[in-house]
Amino acid sequence: MKKEILATSVVLGLAALALQAREKPLETVNYVDLKKYLGTWFEIAAFPQPFEKGCSCTSATYGLNKDGSIIVKNRCIKNNSLKVTEGKAFVTDKGTNSKLAVQFSWPCKSKYWIIDLAKDYSYAVVGHPNRRFLWILSRRPTLDDQTYNQLVVRAANKGFDVRHLEKTEQIGDLSGF
Repeated sequence: MKKEILATSVVLGLAALALQAREKPLETVNYVDLKKYLGTWFEIAAFPQPFEKGCSCTSATYGLNKDGSIIVKNRCIKNNSLKVTEGKAFVTDKGTNSKLAVQFSWPCKSKYWIIDLAKDYSYAVVGHPNRRFLWILSRRPTLDDQTYNQLVVRAANKGFDVRHLEKTEQIGDLSGF
């Protein structure tokens, strides 16, 4: 019973933080070294989105195109099949490289802002300034609970309603696909 009360108090406290911070413009990290950011990221948790419904083992791989844009290849297992979606990302803030626009179908672009990033690029948190999109990413399919919880609190401090976060199932092997 005490654990339930404590958990409820924590959730309500995080929701209150999110409401207060929501009024402020969303801050991104100071700088992203794109060469270090490229590669594969595993989705640890995210706000549910229709395009990811039913997915597990979700990951994104970023690579550099000759024109300076970033190729984005999202993968997941859905209905026992590998689902791959390709798009492009464009840096919209060249001073920090922390604000990007991602495009999976022309002419639609979505804001992809890096709002938290480990010094060693082992984890990242990506959001949208409207705070309706949030992803916690890791270079590995798992992230320790302490780090995950710290990232959730920091996202709440930036105005995200973290009660909507859902952990992504990363059980499975994509090598057979």
